[in-house]
Amino acid sequence: MGLNDSSPGAMRNGRGLSDQWAESVVVRPRTTERHITVHKRLVLGFALSILTLIIVTAVAVALNVKFEDCGARDRDESTGEPSSRGPGGSAKLNGGRGERTGEKGDEEVVQPWRNSRLPGSVRPRHYDLRLAVYMDNFTFSGEVSIELECINATRFIVLHADRLEVCCFLRFLVVRSWGVLTNQMYVLALHREMKPMRVYRLNVSFDAAIEDELLGFFRSSYTMQRERRYLAVTQFSPIHARKAFPCFDEPVYKATFSLTLRHDPQYTSLSNMPVESSSLSDEDGWLTNHFARTPRMSTYYLAWAVCNFTYRETQTDSGVTIRLYARPDAILSGAGDYALHITKRLLGFYQDYFKVQYSLPKLDLLAVPKHPYAAMENWGLSVFVEQKILLDADVSSSSYQMELTMVVVHEICHQWFGDLVTPVWWEDVWLKEGFAHFFEYVGTDFLFPKWNMEKQRFLTDVLHEVMLLDGLSSSHPISQEVEQATDIDRVFDWIAYKKGAALIRMLANVMGQPLFQKGLNSLIIYATCVFDSALKAMHSEGRDIDIGEMMDRWTLQMGYPVVTISKNQSEQLPTYYITVSQEHFLYGEEVRKNNSLQWQVPLTVAVGNTSAVCSESLIWINNKTETHRIGQMDDSTWLVGNINQTGYFRVNYDLQNWKLLIQQLHTNPQIISVGNRAGLIDDAFNLARAGYLPQGVPLQLIGYLPEETSFLPWHAASRALYQLDKLLDRTDEYRLFSDYVLKQVASRYHQMGWPTNGPGTEGNVLQASYQTEELQRELIMLACSFGNKQCHRQAVAYISDWISSNKNRIPPNIRDIVYCTGVSLMDEDVWEFIWMKFHSSNAVSEKKILLEALTCSDNTFLLNRLLNLSLTSDLVPEQDVIDVIIHVGRNPQGRNLAWRYFREKWDILNARYGEALFMNSKLISGVTEFLNTERELNEVSETSGGLRSDLHTVRPLPHH
Repeated sequence: MGLNDSSPGAMRNGRGLSDQWAESVVVRPRTTERHITVHKRLVLGFALSILTLIIVTAVAVALNVKFEDCGARDRDESTGEPSSRGPGGSAKLNGGRGERTGEKGDEEVVQPWRNSRLPGSVRPRHYDLRLAVYMDNFTFSGEVSIELECINATRFIVLHADRLEVCCFLRFLVVRSWGVLTNQMYVLALHREMKPMRVYRLNVSFDAAIEDELLGFFRSSYTMQRERRYLAVTQFSPIHARKAFPCFDEPVYKATFSLTLRHDPQYTSLSNMPVESSSLSDEDGWLTNHFARTPRMSTYYLAWAVCNFTYRETQTDSGVTIRLYARPDAILSGAGDYALHITKRLLGFYQDYFKVQYSLPKLDLLAVPKHPYAAMENWGLSVFVEQKILLDADVSSSSYQMELTMVVVHEICHQWFGDLVTPVWWEDVWLKEGFAHFFEYVGTDFLFPKWNMEKQRFLTDVLHEVMLLDGLSSSHPISQEVEQATDIDRVFDWIAYKKGAALIRMLANVMGQPLFQKGLNSLIIYATCVFDSALKAMHSEGRDIDIGEMMDRWTLQMGYPVVTISKNQSEQLPTYYITVSQEHFLYGEEVRKNNSLQWQVPLTVAVGNTSAVCSESLIWINNKTETHRIGQMDDSTWLVGNINQTGYFRVNYDLQNWKLLIQQLHTNPQIISVGNRAGLIDDAFNLARAGYLPQGVPLQLIGYLPEETSFLPWHAASRALYQLDKLLDRTDEYRLFSDYVLKQVASRYHQMGWPTNGPGTEGNVLQASYQTEELQRELIMLACSFGNKQCHRQAVAYISDWISSNKNRIPPNIRDIVYCTGVSLMDEDVWEFIWMKFHSSNAVSEKKILLEALTCSDNTFLLNRLLNLSLTSDLVPEQDVIDVIIHVGRNPQGRNLAWRYFREKWDILNARYGEALFMNSKLISGVTEFLNTERELNEVSETSGGLRSDLHTVRPLPHH
């Protein structure tokens, strides 16, 4: 490593060098015109003196170096600090013995590498990064020149590096350097102290492997025309840029980047910015691409790729070039055209919404065969796993299209909120991810208003799902302290994404949508207040609401409240008052011990009767119990709280009010809005599960479902019923339960029927009636899952027709249901047929559901075969192995098989996915999801040193 002073205007007091190095400079005075006569003996004596001085100095330096080496070696052996290296030496940064042991405190100032965070004494301003990529042996070498600004005087430069072979330049400026394995840091001890307000340049050269894992700079492959082709791509979020080059790998250290990539000319290279210049070497014919300088950004948003993909291109009205890069055959088939089309529309939408233009001249979307997330929002080069961006309209369902759309919407939102505006540290990751997740629904509504995503699907897919997790005693506050690097992955979970989105939605409704749409500045205000006391004084009910104080309760406390509303018991009617109480909602009465948590709850209340909703009002609940005056009520008047579930809490009622609501739903459900109907179903089932309500209440409530014509309440009910199914499927009462579900489903299922591939419908998912298709799909899934004979016959007929004709006439929107049902009911030949189709299909959406269908077999031999093939061969993509194990575990016939396989292969799985904690978390949660006996709980506790604490690990979203 080298350290150069490059301070602009370094001339001070006539001196052209920085002060810290000035002591080593000899300034020669001018020679006067007067001749000085010196005696030869004096000259000889002076020369001998100089020679003696040089010899003595050399010996002293040699002794001093020897002493320092020995002393360092002694210290290394006793303290565990990496051994001293001569300047210009190298260190492999995954093999050191870590840092010194001892108490923290003042020593962290003297030894800043002891801290888990970078010391902040120096900050990067610009990186000039040059890489040579060798795809033949999957290695790369590089040089980085970092322009540094000194903030506080220091003799140490501490930065991040992991798994890099680091070499140093300008060795005379560095006493020694070493790696600190525990913090993935690299330390340079300098000869001279760096001075504040000066700018220096640090030069580093390094070598590393292009890894076969999914982090850092990693490689992937695909098959085209029976030829294996390779590509290499980066995944730096959250802390893996340090695997690709030495850097200050924390989000607060924003800098600009100039990247140069050198590689075999058969490949194309991409990065955040466009190529500024290219040249071919006369010596070896290699291509060198120089990319334009980036805006200031965090290291984890830097990205590059080396591949032999082709692309489709479009351009926005403002001149931004958008390209989608993918496998040549996928581009040729038009599989990327849909994502390219909506990206162009979304850039315009976000520019208008945030009132800020897109900052870069181009945006590339890169579809890769494998990736740890669904996607990553690198500024100007967003990377997607193929399944989340390639759409074949002839075989893709509307559900698949919806999921793909929302992933693209999420990542394009991040080009502003995340890339442009970035959290200072990982404890606030919920802000960027919560906003992006909320805008998945806002942006999708812009693209397809008839889908009505924010008003409807948000409830079942975000609110209901995250409240199920956040009601567990193992949950955590949305804003988590992050100390160690190993803690960072854990903040990327459903709580950060979905609870963050739900709280932002609640705040938007409390403060009013117009304020929320005042552009990016309003979003930054939200982010900086988290919600800072500057955002106060919202007038409601004659009182000032401190939004910052209110939001602290929701972000710094785990969980959420259950609000119980009771009509005051009075002999005099009518009454105008209700009693409202709040307590921390938790599943299981035995864990409800801490009643100290309170929230400021924006409770909306509607009063209605058999014919109409009479009034609506907003009440702020600040105390454990309060009494409030609302509209006139009598014995036939019911209440609904949390209208359309805009608030992040559950609502319970006195049993008489539940009885009135059930009567209303059975006689005229349309009086209660569709959002409230879905909310009542979800609240009732979960209140009963937690012991707040008798179990009969939710089952009586859904007795009205045969009359329900809207998708959302059916979707809410099916989610709740599948939860019960997991608990009851191995009990004696299961037949009674499944018969009850089929009774509710039967009439609506027969009325809706099955979709057809008639003229004008096949391959036209954009024009499909989304709500109708989704309700039809929901009913078919319930009917087939719980054993409706007609549903089974129809699925078998579809599969038989496909096998006999070799033409797949199954409507795309229900193919996953039909495939799974057919594989579970039919013989081994059908399994082999689906396995063959999985390998021959080129449509990524089709491959996904074919693979999942193979896990539906009742044949344990076939399930075990699939598990072994997934883990030990290249037949199943690496990122799909975890999903195979999880889906086998969801099959009643494969539950014990998957659980045993997981325990037997834990060491292999942990070695493969261990560093990607989000994948291990998903695996552990998924494989234990259906375990429900005391024996299985004990087995979990004994597995791998006890995974019991991870049982309820909140699974992360599959994209950033």
